[in-house]
Order: sequence, then C-alpha cells, then structure tokens
Amino acid sequence: MKAWQILRHGEPEDVLELVNIDRPEPGPCQVLVRVLAATANFPDVLMCRGIYQEKVAMPFTLGVESCGEVVALGPGVTSLAVGDRVIGDTALPHGAFAEYAIMDESAALSAPPALDDAEAAPFFVTYETCWMALHRRARLQPGETLLIHAAAGGVGTGAIQVGKAAGARVIGVVGSADKVALAKEVGADIVINRQEQDFVSVVKEVTGGKGADVIFDPVGGESFYKSTKCIAFEGRIVVIGFASGDIPSAALNHALVKNYDIIGFQARSYRIRQVSEIRDYHAALVKRTESGAIRTVVTERLSLDEVPDGLRRLGAGATTGRIVFIP
Repeated sequence: MKAWQILRHGEPEDVLELVNIDRPEPGPCQVLVRVLAATANFPDVLMCRGIYQEKVAMPFTLGVESCGEVVALGPGVTSLAVGDRVIGDTALPHGAFAEYAIMDESAALSAPPALDDAEAAPFFVTYETCWMALHRRARLQPGETLLIHAAAGGVGTGAIQVGKAAGARVIGVVGSADKVALAKEVGADIVINRQEQDFVSVVKEVTGGKGADVIFDPVGGESFYKSTKCIAFEGRIVVIGFASGDIPSAALNHALVKNYDIIGFQARSYRIRQVSEIRDYHAALVKRTESGAIRTVVTERLSLDEVPDGLRRLGAGATTGRIVFIP
C-alpha cells in the first residue's frame, strides 16, 4: 500500500516520503481500516518537526485522525465488525496518511451518518475537543462572552458552533482579512482581524470593560499573553495548544490578583482515561449533526499525493477550516 512516512525531522514538505509498504496487521483489540478520508491536524505538523509532546519511533506513517471502513479485526475485538464505518484516532505508527491504517477498538467511534467521509474524518478531534474544553473544563454558560483564537481554523470553526449552541456571545480572532468572512459565516458575532485591530481593545470595548468570560486558545505565545489583558474577573482561559510554536509562561501573580483560571485541556488524555464518557459525548454530538446544528467545515478535499503541501500550508497558518485527504 501507499503511505506517507517520516524518516527524519523537519518541515513536512522536506521530510515526508511516499513509500510502498505492506498493509499492517491489527494487534489485540485493534482493527485494520481502509482509509476513506484522513484529516490534517496540527499535531501532524509538530510530529514532522519532532516537537510534539508524544514521540513515535521513526520511521512511521503519519496521520492522527481518519474516517475508515473496518476490513479486518484483531484478536479480542467484540464491539466492531467488518464493514463498519468508523472515525477516531489512529494507532501510530500506522497512521492515516495511507491507504490502510490501524485503530484501537477503544478509539473507534461510529461515523455520523449525516456526514460524508470527508466531513466525518475531522469530526472526532474537532467536536470532542471543543465540547469537552468549553463545557467540561471551562463551564461555559448561556449569555457569557467567549473569545476564540484562530477562529477560522479547523478547531476554531468547531468552537464557534459549540459556543453559539451553548448560548454564548462569540468573538473570533483571525489572522488575515480573507478569514474574517468564514468565521462570520460559521456564526461568530464579532470577528477581529488581529493584523488590523488590537483584540484586547475590541474585547474590552464590546464588553463594557468587563472582558471575555472564556478564552479558547489553541495558539499560545502572544495570543495567550494578550488574552490575560482582556479576561474577565473569574474568567477562564482554556489552553488547547501552541500553534504559534511559542509555549508561554503564565504570570501566576496576575491570575491571583484578577481571580481567573488557566485551564489545560488535551482531548487525547480523556480518550485514554474515560472511554465510556467520550462515547456519551460522541452520541450527543452525532444527534446535533442530524438536526444540522453542527457540521464540519471542510474547505479542501485533496488527494493522498497532496499531503506534504497541505501540511506545509497548515503549519504556515495559510489554511481555513479543515483540510481532508482522500486516498
């Protein structure tokens, strides 16, 4: 089968190699899936660069998330059958940027019937991340103001939808003029182009000086530092990731004086520790796709050959919504 593998670290376009390898065999409590669609996620870029927090021995096939059809069962699999259409994390080193991938039985969830393969592939990371970060961790309440960084990105567009469904007023921050329209289209009440406006000043102005109750930050760096200047009293900053490449250090004396929370959230930790709860969240989210309340924003459907360039543009912040590769 064809697969994109990492043999050394660097930028995606420099280090990914398309190779022909044998189809992997599922181990105990694993399944082999035929990849129907694979999502570009920022951890894929970080793995290429060798700076992701979870290390995988090289060489390995990249691609942390997919929608696939189960074609073989490993020993001990009881909840899945050949022919099932599933989504979820892949079991590295047998990732999704290939014609076939491996998934742990515990990580494989039923694909939402209302979504096609490309829309279903990013569903797990997008909506489980946003739902749990905003509801479980940040305790977002109706009527609160939610500030979302990278609001035109894959997870950002999901956060807009989840925030609006929760009854929040949503302010999106984007990095260029062409991303403003998408964030508004998805449902943000106010969109700030940080290249043209200081988001701290805008947030203070539109909240009457109070600030944002919840800040959703997948960027880190300057976005985090400036967020502390416009967080409300008893507000919550949810740290999702560090797309900027800069992991900030928190001034805890400032958090103490202003009484705000800095909350860490990594979805994968919950997928390992609380499988049954994840499945409950997933079932609730699938129902929302059936009503049309949420729908993955897929902006590009690319071929498997285009993986390096797609990841290059994702890493450079030059994409909107979700990029999906279809073998």
